[in-house]
Amino acid sequence: MMNRRDVLRLAASAGATTAYLSENARAADDSQRAAFRIVDTNVSLFHWPFRRLPLDETDALVRKLRTLGIAQAWAGSFEGILHRDISGVNERLIAACRPVPELVPIGSVNPALPGWESDLQHCVENRMPGVRLHPSYHGYSLDDARFAELLKRATAAGQFIQIAASLEDGRTHSDLVRIADVDLSPLVNLLPTVPDARVQLLNHKLRSPLLGQLANTPGIYFDTARVEATDGVPQLVKSVPPGRVLFGTHAPFLIPEAALIRTHESGLLDDSALRAVFAGNADSLLRGREV
Repeated sequence: MMNRRDVLRLAASAGATTAYLSENARAADDSQRAAFRIVDTNVSLFHWPFRRLPLDETDALVRKLRTLGIAQAWAGSFEGILHRDISGVNERLIAACRPVPELVPIGSVNPALPGWESDLQHCVENRMPGVRLHPSYHGYSLDDARFAELLKRATAAGQFIQIAASLEDGRTHSDLVRIADVDLSPLVNLLPTVPDARVQLLNHKLRSPLLGQLANTPGIYFDTARVEATDGVPQLVKSVPPGRVLFGTHAPFLIPEAALIRTHESGLLDDSALRAVFAGNADSLLRGREV
């Protein structure tokens, strides 16, 4: 069984994450392994508002992603959390991603601000495939009519939506800024009313029965950033329809190696499932279709 140190060593030396093909292959030939393309659907650029983080400079983050073999990263902006000039936030994000082929900019939109429709249109015109929302920080719920309208407009434009269910553990919040996790339950009734809508949940820590309800709702996708336990990712893959779990690290807030290790260290995902989680499902979402 490949341990954590082996995973990181192989990723760093080969420039790609490496996983063994099967238990039988590991027993028969300890050197047999397959390289996996990786798409990280959950990274953020610029500075976290409340403290400095390792890798919070774009160049440093990109270097780390490259050493781990991450071929593409969907990048939102930490500035989109508290800044009110969302247009400026998105312009800086576009400029930072432009010279880096691995980075795909995911714009910010705050439907609680006047003129959010123009911010969304700006993202569409700049060919951003999706937008990232922070409902808890922006002061609206998912049963708000403004969110429903944003979902309809983004879907009509061919965009997906990412919802940051949380950003940090509540125990580490500043005393002046205590933010609850997003209540995701309204999506169960809303998504069926917007045909072709695609919503990815980031940094979630879902439990039954809500996980089951969301899993049975077409158009909802999940990431791996805060999935806990050695077998957490395989259990999530097993609990939702095929094609719905996408690899995400929440870097640089969390170290990207953590999600990388958790995704395959259990040995419960076979070669096909690993390829789907690491990149295939993200590629399908980016193309606008389910697996």
